[in-house]
Amino acid sequence: MQINTAEYVISSPDYTKCPATDRPEYAFIGRSNVGKSSLINMLTNNQKLAKTSGTPGKTQLINHFIINKSWYIVDLPGYGFAKVSQRDRRRWEQMIENYLRKRENLVNVFVLIDSRHKPQKLDLDFVNQLGKWEIPFSLVFTKSDKENQSTVAANVKAFLDEMRKEWEFLPAHFVSSAIKKQGRDKVLAFIRDSSERYREEMKNKEAQDDKGVNK
Repeated sequence: MQINTAEYVISSPDYTKCPATDRPEYAFIGRSNVGKSSLINMLTNNQKLAKTSGTPGKTQLINHFIINKSWYIVDLPGYGFAKVSQRDRRRWEQMIENYLRKRENLVNVFVLIDSRHKPQKLDLDFVNQLGKWEIPFSLVFTKSDKENQSTVAANVKAFLDEMRKEWEFLPAHFVSSAIKKQGRDKVLAFIRDSSERYREEMKNKEAQDDKGVNK
C-alpha cells in the first residue's frame, strides 16, 4: 500500500465526538512508552504526524489521522505505567472501553507489545479483555532493533505460547522496528486487505437493506 497523504484530524475526549463513521479505521494501543507514536509515524512515513515523547501517558485523547483520504489511524492513550491520578486513570479506561466497544467502523485494534521483554500480565490481560468483548485485534511487537534477534524471537514465542493457554486461534502478529521500518509493508498490506473486506461487507449490507426497504 502506498501512503500518499497522512493528516491529523481531531483529538476527542469521547467516542461520540469522533469523526463520522464513514471510513474504516484502525486503532493503535499499548502500554505507555511502547513506541506507539514512532510506529504510526513509520507506517505513514511522516515523522511529525504523531507526537513522540519519552514521558509515559502523553497521549490522553482519541487522536484521529486520515490516511489517503480513505481510512483512519487512531492513536489511543496507553495503558499501564502513566503517572496519573486514580480518577484520571479510570476516566481514560472508560473512554477507551467505550471507543473500542461502540465505534461502529473500527475494523481492527493493533495491540503493541515491547519485544524486548518477556510476556507481561498487563498485556495478556488486555488482549484477553478484547477477546471477551469480541473486538478483532492484531499484535505488533515493537522495538525489535533494540534487542538481539534471538531474544526478540524468544519473547514473541513466549507471548504467543501464553495466549495459547486461553485462545484456540491466535491473532495475526507482526514484528516491527520504527528505526529499520521492519514490519511496515506487512502491516500496511494487512490494513489494505482488511479495508477491502470491510468495504465489501458494507456494500453487501447496504444492498440487503435496500432489498428490505423495497419489499
